[in-house]
Amino acid sequence: MTENPGPARRVPREEVRRRLLAEAVRTFTERGYADARLEDIAHAAGFTKGAVYSNFGGKQELFGAVLGGGAEDELATVTAELEDAGDAATMIDRVARTITARIVADTGHGQLGLEFAARAARDERTRAVLTPMRRAQRDAAARSVTEAAERTGTRPAIPPELAGLIVHCLTNGLVNEHLADPEAITSDVIEEAFRAVLKALLPPSENL
Repeated sequence: MTENPGPARRVPREEVRRRLLAEAVRTFTERGYADARLEDIAHAAGFTKGAVYSNFGGKQELFGAVLGGGAEDELATVTAELEDAGDAATMIDRVARTITARIVADTGHGQLGLEFAARAARDERTRAVLTPMRRAQRDAAARSVTEAAERTGTRPAIPPELAGLIVHCLTNGLVNEHLADPEAITSDVIEEAFRAVLKALLPPSENL
């Protein structure tokens, strides 16, 4: 007689979210937002579509979580470059190279961000997801500017909030330009642009 194995072990919520997000990244990148189906994402991750709704609320929220996760990874990478940077010039070089490498290597994420922003301009539900995410990204950029100034003994040329907005917009703009014209907007051009702006935002203290 075959023994009853008992109830199946319940997958922890954190693991469910992780698997759904991993599959969502792949599916959204391959198909784009419009053609990606929640049923396919959930099935590939090993769950039903209900798991998506219980963890993310719907397609817009899941897509926003994908974009937000990518932004958090980038911020963590940049923050790591601020440690033990020493002087401002070294820190600026490290950050410029790091952000440039992510822009050039991860064009799929840039395409998703561009698609989501375009949809947000016409769809209120999408905008409701994008707006707080963008605000959080701008705030994070402002905190990074403040931290960079503190670590290198400099003082931002303008308020950190405005500096964060400039860095945020520069990043998004260069992502879009590289997608549109990668032959002209190369990694060297992107890195040079970041270096120039960061030097202007964090000038040597004696020049202030």
